[in-house]
Amino acid sequence: AARWQNEVRERLLAILLLSDLWEQKSAIPLNPVTLSEEPAEGFTRWEIEIQSTPRRRIPAVVTMPREGTPPFPAVVCVHGHGGTRHSVYDTGSIYKGFAAELARRGTVTIAADVGRHDVREVGRTLMGERLWDLIRCVDHLAGMKEVDAKRIGCAGLSLGGEMAMWLGAMDPRVAATVSAGFLTTMDQMEQNHCLCWKVAGLRALVDYADIYSLIAPRFLQCQNGLKEGPRDFYVPLAREALKEIQPIFADFGHPERVTLDIHGGGHEIDLPALLKFFEENL
Repeated sequence: AARWQNEVRERLLAILLLSDLWEQKSAIPLNPVTLSEEPAEGFTRWEIEIQSTPRRRIPAVVTMPREGTPPFPAVVCVHGHGGTRHSVYDTGSIYKGFAAELARRGTVTIAADVGRHDVREVGRTLMGERLWDLIRCVDHLAGMKEVDAKRIGCAGLSLGGEMAMWLGAMDPRVAATVSAGFLTTMDQMEQNHCLCWKVAGLRALVDYADIYSLIAPRFLQCQNGLKEGPRDFYVPLAREALKEIQPIFADFGHPERVTLDIHGGGHEIDLPALLKFFEENL
């Protein structure tokens, strides 16, 4: 199982046109710059900028708990289509302010923008650039003295759930992943959805269940709402996809580490389930 994971990761890096960046990552300095700082309820928020590739810098939000003793756990928080890095802190949104709630509960958070649909560098792919920016967020967390590098997680909704899947699958430093509003099949995503997920060669190699399987035996929670319709992130499809993910967790001896949270809502974060998952596993 581990050998299969390593082989698939290597092939996916090539499909995403990220192999060169992955190989030279440690040689690319982050060069973080703080743009602003402001207090919030229970935590401090910074707007920062970091180096993603040798030619491209990205903005990010970082929060630090004001109480507790470091090193803290940390979570990369990912928005969906139509959102920004600030959306995951908005308590009045479909994200339920999950990033802010984690911050208030003693977790360092970071959020970057992944919603654009233009490729910024020649020779890259859209999904590859989105994923790489999130990998660089993990780099930043792992380098913070206030963060326990062994307790880094990620979570997102919709496109953010997709990107949490990718990040958890491709970066073994991510110890726990919440992928909300996304568990489905590629056949389903071919219709009535933004096709920004498609990369040449992807479907010939994997379906989403295979990508999720790269997370094993680390912790994975998928969330799907019962109010999602047959054209959307439909619970029956999520159940079928889960059946294809479970065997590899069993192969690693940890079938209990992958769960599907089916909640009564729609396309939204199930906040209590997310908080309980990270409390138990991060």
